[in-house]
Amino acid sequence: MAGGPDLDETGVDRPSGIGHVISLLPALTDGLRIAPFLDKIEAQAETADRTRSVSSEVIEAIRGTDFMRMSATRNIGGIEETMLHMGRELEAVAARCPSLAWCLWNHLCVFHLFVGAMGPQQQDFLTDIVTKGHWVSFPGGARSSVYGRIEGDVAVLNGTGRWGTGARYADYCGVAFAVTGPDGKPVRPMDIRFTIVSTKTEGLKIDPSWDGSGLRASATDDVHFTDVPVRLDDCVPWYGVNRAESLRTIPVVHHRYREDWVGISDLWLAWMAVGLVRRALLEAVEQAAGRRVIIGGEMVERPTVQINFGRAASLVAAAAAATEAGCNDVDSRIEAGITPDESDYLRQMAVTTMAVEQLDEAMALLNRAQGGTALREGGTFERRYRDFRAMPVHINVHYDRITHQVGRYVLGLELNPF
Repeated sequence: MAGGPDLDETGVDRPSGIGHVISLLPALTDGLRIAPFLDKIEAQAETADRTRSVSSEVIEAIRGTDFMRMSATRNIGGIEETMLHMGRELEAVAARCPSLAWCLWNHLCVFHLFVGAMGPQQQDFLTDIVTKGHWVSFPGGARSSVYGRIEGDVAVLNGTGRWGTGARYADYCGVAFAVTGPDGKPVRPMDIRFTIVSTKTEGLKIDPSWDGSGLRASATDDVHFTDVPVRLDDCVPWYGVNRAESLRTIPVVHHRYREDWVGISDLWLAWMAVGLVRRALLEAVEQAAGRRVIIGGEMVERPTVQINFGRAASLVAAAAAATEAGCNDVDSRIEAGITPDESDYLRQMAVTTMAVEQLDEAMALLNRAQGGTALREGGTFERRYRDFRAMPVHINVHYDRITHQVGRYVLGLELNPF
């Protein structure tokens, strides 16, 4: 997109606002590890949305690169990149193909979770995953139910893990399972364990079940386990709902993994939302320059259009600033070796939840300002609007969950488990 003058329908030169948007809301690409792939990512985005699968060429180009190693620390073969830098990488991808960004986001944040959960006893295995640039997924969302019956030194897994974003692109899947007794029912008290399984394991089947209206190529699929054996020595206790608290005290591979993955995932989700909405704003500004209203006047001269665009741009700027500050807080804490407390964790999620709410309003304003003409003409806005809808409703950053927890905290009430 150029920032020079455009010819409107009267043939008069009109300065384009695109350059001004870029100056007001800069999108960084210099120094990004994903930069060499951005053109290919964008070129396949519409096809990915239509076919519900990211280009295999793009997937294989990124697999094994340093991008995939960013959330791993150096002592396990990783890059140990800052939270802020990783957020800006995901922001750049989301501006071009949100489905792919969703998959890469999931890999980076659940691998952070895997390292914290597996701990030092599995450091060699984790190092092998990192150095080979493998892709990971975690089908452990709502309605997941995987059980393991103990047979000697193995647990035999059966059941289904759900919401496995990027599962069909992944080399490994994490799985939490409940140990069962001789009657086939979970033992009491519950004994829940966690391990990581190769997606090539016999008995593991990835079911392409994601049929959502947005993020159509995110491969948020179900993973079925049928008599899949895992060595008990490769399993660790699963802390579940008190995971964030537990990570502050248990042995970890590196201090960075005392930070809980949910708060980190929220920061990166907000960056993806910033990238998507900024791109939608750029395209809306470009298209508005040549549009005319029903009585023949120029669209950009309507005061309400100016206000809606101005408010949308302001909301994007505010969301980006808040998310950057949130990342800097975490990075400073990691650098100083400070263990996060409950206030740090809740503040991290609260800031990003409000940032995503601001971006939600910005998308609504762009929809309102463009009106029926944008819907009639098609283009990319409808696809970007659909993709964005998945962001504020993701459970990690969901307004209802986060504000309820923060409300209980400031009132001195016990927090809910999740």
